Amino acid sequence: MSESTKTSDLVTVAVAYVVTLFVGGICLYVLDYGHLLNILLADLVATLVIFAFSRSYGNSSFYDAYWSVIPPFLALFFLAVGASEASSLREVLVLGLILYWATRLTLNWAVYWEGMHHEDWRYAMLRERSPKMAVLTDLFGIHVFPTLQVFAGMLPVYAVYCLGEQAFNWLDVVAAVVTFSAVTLQLVADRQLHSFIARREEGEQLHSGLWAWSRHPNYCGELGFWLGLFLFGLAAVPGAWWWMGIGIVLMTLMFMLASIPMMEKRSLQRRPAYQEIIDSTSMVIPWPPRR
Repeated sequence: MSESTKTSDLVTVAVAYVVTLFVGGICLYVLDYGHLLNILLADLVATLVIFAFSRSYGNSSFYDAYWSVIPPFLALFFLAVGASEASSLREVLVLGLILYWATRLTLNWAVYWEGMHHEDWRYAMLRERSPKMAVLTDLFGIHVFPTLQVFAGMLPVYAVYCLGEQAFNWLDVVAAVVTFSAVTLQLVADRQLHSFIARREEGEQLHSGLWAWSRHPNYCGELGFWLGLFLFGLAAVPGAWWWMGIGIVLMTLMFMLASIPMMEKRSLQRRPAYQEIIDSTSMVIPWPPRR
């Protein structure tokens, strides 16, 4: 694929997201149901706009960047409407770490995305399970559910900016270390992965660096990021743990019950020797390999 074609495709996606954010902003302006419900409805409407682009171009990977693009805007909205004066340091840390995560993940997508001709193989697999329900699978399974999942993951951020009642404390320090370490783990894991892909030979499997200690270190980092946000929320509003934890629970279930099984099933179909890595290497949490 030529650089000019990919650049054109990236511009198309960027325009789609500008339109999406504009429509979402209009929704926020006209809605009056309370801050949390307003931003949720605007988020869902924005998701429908991206869905329309996905259907128009026949490629649901239009949605891929939404996962990392929207959280900073949600955080900025919560910061703008929030009235908490519990800890400015906590608020700055949360925003900075979200921007670190979002920038890294979005740039990783933009650099390694193959262009409009490419669609995540998992999307086609999901639609093929029920061909007659393909449009609904696309809408709810690939677009709406991930939006709700990310929104749930951002509930601790809402708690930090809008409900915070505790001063900066030791749990904030733990949260900052967990979140920063998780994003950095993702960064290193993805670099090792792309370096391997660029030089691998037919049938060769990645089992070095972080990938020798975990079959999915990038997913470990992703879960660690959302866990870190939950810890920030817990530090700010300890009594709200029961609803702030919805996001990290949903994230864990998605990776453990859907994303990882789908990924490993595909790996085994393409490379049966991958079973040796499954037998010897931790699934998510980095751990010395079993010999």
